[in-house]
Amino acid sequence: MENKLNITETIIEAGKIGVKNILHLLIAVILYVLTVWIPYLNVGTTIGMYKLIVLLSKGQMADPLSIFDKENFEKIGDFFLFQGLKTIGISAAMVFMFVPAVIMSIAWQFAIYLFIEKGTSPLKSLSLSYDATYGEKWRIFGVLAVFGILVSILSTIFALIRKVGFVFVAIIFILACVVYVAIIAVMYRHFAEKADLILAGKPACCCKAEAPAVEEPAAEAPAAEEPKAE
Repeated sequence: MENKLNITETIIEAGKIGVKNILHLLIAVILYVLTVWIPYLNVGTTIGMYKLIVLLSKGQMADPLSIFDKENFEKIGDFFLFQGLKTIGISAAMVFMFVPAVIMSIAWQFAIYLFIEKGTSPLKSLSLSYDATYGEKWRIFGVLAVFGILVSILSTIFALIRKVGFVFVAIIFILACVVYVAIIAVMYRHFAEKADLILAGKPACCCKAEAPAVEEPAAEAPAAEEPKAE
């Protein structure tokens, strides 16, 4: 059976990861917001935020201060090239009545993380993300849609509480942001595995374990004839 993204399991696992890393992620977001207005530094911190998601996908604890790492600035040129190619591609898709642009946005959702983790070129990262998500775009959309609906329902219910409703809505919004980051991390882990198969020259849907070869029984040696007694 092919390994497909499971909507329910993805959201549940993301919730666990989000709760586990909530403090680190909140600090990272606060630091990012406080420094996003600083030219040049904001580029490195943006790349750093993407790297946090890659770390989460590997089950590692997110270090808020890692968004300021010096290595985040090493590929700024390629980062801008990546963003330019992606923007041009989606803008071109918009010409064909919006829907293709949505599809391409989903298909290229994980290209930036592949670019950061695998070190592939901007164009290769976009192509790799498209191939890895082939046949599962509706599942990606389903995960995000279901999550959005759940957040909307909870926000509406708690907003009805008089006087303190807005406090609960604010808490839900903060938790939703954290869980959303975790959802992207869980989905990226799934598609990163498929991308590895593609880079290795194997089909991305190659998820079945090959049946072990059955060894044919060795032919028995003919029994030696005993010498006849004279």
